[in-house]
Amino acid sequence: MSVLRVAAAAYPLDWFDDWSGFEAKALAWVAEAAENGARLLVFPEYGAMELASLGGAEVAADLEAALLEVARHRPEMDALFARLAAEHGVYVLAPSGPVIESGRRVNRASFFGPSGLIGHQDKQIMTRFEREEWRVDAGLHGLTLFETALGKIGIVICYDSEFPLLARDLCERGAEILLVPSCTDTVAGYSRVRVGAMARALENQCVTVQAPTVGGALWCPAIDENRGAAGIFGPADRGWPETGVIAEGVLDQPGWTYADLDLNLVAQSRRDGAVLPFRHWSEQGARIGKGAFARENPRKS
Repeated sequence: MSVLRVAAAAYPLDWFDDWSGFEAKALAWVAEAAENGARLLVFPEYGAMELASLGGAEVAADLEAALLEVARHRPEMDALFARLAAEHGVYVLAPSGPVIESGRRVNRASFFGPSGLIGHQDKQIMTRFEREEWRVDAGLHGLTLFETALGKIGIVICYDSEFPLLARDLCERGAEILLVPSCTDTVAGYSRVRVGAMARALENQCVTVQAPTVGGALWCPAIDENRGAAGIFGPADRGWPETGVIAEGVLDQPGWTYADLDLNLVAQSRRDGAVLPFRHWSEQGARIGKGAFARENPRKS
């Protein structure tokens, strides 16, 4: 498939008194994107944390209890997004959230297609908050390349997008699109992920799709403040926007951001771009460790 409409969510976190409220929200969001022609829908990191509200105010306000509450609802959430992907004939990266596996708490995003679950991706490198306060662990299973009818897709969750070798591994294995679900509580944090997503698109000559949480959820300290804008980025090269920004939403404004992608441009840029950073990546190794050292001579008075 050459032309693909992608939808990136700037997703607000809501309080729900019961499961039906969450189900209705998921149904409305997926239906809206599908009705607007999107085939690939990207929800944010920790979007699943709104399920902590189902445990009540005391549970949602406690970091540990909220994590366990969300993990408890994970099978039901996965079944819901599998059903919605099938009903609408779309591919959906569902909101990520905590899963407990073999005693470890990981931040997992699940990827669904029209035929059901394609696979999972766990976050690889944890932030200070995840390590030091929340005790969420890095995934053990590495990075998955998802081969789909839409193209080859990789996932680098939020902070992972700031580490070039993770994205490089996926792109060397053939990834054309990198999905970057994010959750950041400051504009600085959002900007770091945005810059990381844009840099990964530039150096790998591919498309990156950032989908953030937005707005306040003061009832849960894990997700109490959320800043960001959805964005879809490519290399600033022939056939792409000169800025590398294919589409971008408004800061902190909820909703879908759409872009129509011609994935033939990925192969074309890697083969015959104005510059060839993807092909020339390995040349860095020959340049490292061979530099000289220069010291300024103080001017004598």
